[in-house]
Amino acid sequence: MRKVLIIIALLMLGLVPANGVLAEKSVTVVTTIAPIASIVQEAFPGVNVEVIVPPGVDPHDYQLTAKQVELLSRAEVIVTTGGHLPVEKRIAELEKERTITGKVLFVDDYMKYGFHYATEYWYHNKDNPHGVWLDPYNAIAIAEATEKALIEVDPANAQTYQRDFEKFRERVLAIVEAYKSLAPKNATAVIQMPPDEYALDWLGIKTISSIKPEEEVPAIGVDQLVPTAEKSSLIVYGSDSPEQLKKASIELAQKSGKPLAEITVFWNSGNYTEWLVKNTASILRAISTSKNVEKPEKSENTAVTYALLALVTGVVLGTALGVILKK
Repeated sequence: MRKVLIIIALLMLGLVPANGVLAEKSVTVVTTIAPIASIVQEAFPGVNVEVIVPPGVDPHDYQLTAKQVELLSRAEVIVTTGGHLPVEKRIAELEKERTITGKVLFVDDYMKYGFHYATEYWYHNKDNPHGVWLDPYNAIAIAEATEKALIEVDPANAQTYQRDFEKFRERVLAIVEAYKSLAPKNATAVIQMPPDEYALDWLGIKTISSIKPEEEVPAIGVDQLVPTAEKSSLIVYGSDSPEQLKKASIELAQKSGKPLAEITVFWNSGNYTEWLVKNTASILRAISTSKNVEKPEKSENTAVTYALLALVTGVVLGTALGVILKK
C-alpha cells in the first residue's frame, strides 16, 4: 500500500508517467527546417526534435517569434542548414548575445565531417547554400556533427548516440551504393531552382542551368532555356515549389523533348532515407529514358545493373531497398 501511495504522489508531481516507469529527461534538439529534423530524428530516435519554420512557409522569408526565441534558449542543441537563412542569422546573433547557451551547429561544424557546397555553374560559379540536405553525404556530415554535440551536452548517453549515428550512416551509405552505380556517365540536367542540384550532384549528374538561377534573381524564360535543355539529359523540378515554376519546368520538358523528374525538396514528415530513395528513384527513372547520356561500360555486372535499373523504373520504386531501410 505504501508503494502505491508513493507512486501516486510521484504521479501528482509529474515525476512518473501513468505506466509507472520513471521518466527520463530527453535532450531537446531544435532544427530550423523539417528536412533537417528528419535527419536528426532518424539518426537519433531518442531525442526530442523541434522545428522552427512551419510547414509550407518559405524559410527565406520567415522570422523568429518570441516563443521560438524562448524555445531556442532552452535547447541543448540547435541544428541549422548551415547558416544562410534569416532565422539562422538571427540564431547566430542570439548565440553571440548569450540568449542561446546550447550548442549551435553551422556549416563550419559540418565541414569537419565531409560537408560540401555544390557549385552554381550557371550563376557565377558561386557556392550553392540551398538544399544541402538533399546530398546524402551532407546528411551524414550533419548527423555526425549532431552526434558530437549530443555527446558534449549529454555524455552519459554517449554510447547510445554513437551507436545510433553508425546505424544511420550505414543505412544512408547502403542506399548511396545501391543507386549511385545506376547513374549514367556524363549526364547533365536543367533544374527548376538551386536546391534541386543537390539531389543530382552526388550521382555525378551535373547541373548546367536553372530556371530560377538564384533566390534574388528573376526566372529565365522557357523559350530562352530550350537550346540548353536540348543538350541536357533531363529536367528536374520540385513538387513543393511555386506553381508558376512547376508549369515552366513542364513546358521546358515538352519543348525540349527531355524527360522530367519530380523530386521533393521541403518535406514535412517522414524519415530522411525514405525521401532519399523516392527522389533518387524518380531521377533515375527519368534519366533512363534520355538518349543524350553515355551508357555504363559493359562488365560482368551489366546484367545486375540493368536488373536494378528495371526495379528503379518499375511501378513500386525503391522496393529493392526495403531491407536496407528496415536495417
